[in-house]
Amino acid sequence: MLNRSTFLHLRIPFSFFLMPVFLFAWAVTDEPNPQSGILAFVILHFLVYPASNGFNSYFDKDEKSIGGLKYPPKVSKQLYQMSLVFDLAGLALSLLISVEFMLMVLVYGLVSKMYSHPSVRLKKMPIIGWLAIGIFQGYFTLIMSAMGIGDLSFTQTFTDKIQYAGLLSSILLFGSYPMTQVYQHEEDAKRGDITISLKLGILGTFHFTALTFLLATLGYLWYFNTYFSMQTGIIFLLMLSPVLIYFSSWYLKVRKNLQEADFTHTMRLNFISSLMLNLFFLYLAIQNGLP
Repeated sequence: MLNRSTFLHLRIPFSFFLMPVFLFAWAVTDEPNPQSGILAFVILHFLVYPASNGFNSYFDKDEKSIGGLKYPPKVSKQLYQMSLVFDLAGLALSLLISVEFMLMVLVYGLVSKMYSHPSVRLKKMPIIGWLAIGIFQGYFTLIMSAMGIGDLSFTQTFTDKIQYAGLLSSILLFGSYPMTQVYQHEEDAKRGDITISLKLGILGTFHFTALTFLLATLGYLWYFNTYFSMQTGIIFLLMLSPVLIYFSSWYLKVRKNLQEADFTHTMRLNFISSLMLNLFFLYLAIQNGLP
């Protein structure tokens, strides 16, 4: 039976923040298969992502706030064991979709473990770690999701519509990921983890994220105008407006007091941006056959 610490560190609700990429994949996959699509959703959000969270928490042994947990409890050996159990269950269920999908899940799991495992610890490598998260939680996850949603082989995802969607997902992650680290500078530095946000500094992280989000937004507008409609692009902008308002307000506070770059504000930004993106991509996915 799971103890409280293990359950909390699996951070299953945190999968909400990773859901936009899957919904985007559903929206851009021609002829989605609802049965395999829902199975892929369950595998990723209830098994693969929690397994990654638990594994990394076990090796990080954070004492201060982490994503989704303001007061993380001490980890136990059970957390390590359950993260592997969740991984194995995800791989086994992935075979019900296809061997290729299972291999994608396997690769994702291995890369996610490299982030915190002491033998590699990508978290110590600011650029490589940033690229790994952006590519694998963005582009790679969208391709993997499309394969599950549409019963596609890897080569069948090589259409402009799917590939550009994957690239845009990574660009968005390249901007948002450093913001998730902005409150952890003290603990990361103490542990020797030189994250991209630590290298940029607190205000530098805000500036970098703002610039990257601008580029991503322009890319999404081009994409929606090309593959959907300009109206879709306008709806996208309207849905993102609460994110822009909160980000700008928080930035002004941080300029006056760097202590405002804390866990609470970071989680609020994550929640608002994930909520708006989830609602927008859910709207597109429902138009494309999401039951």
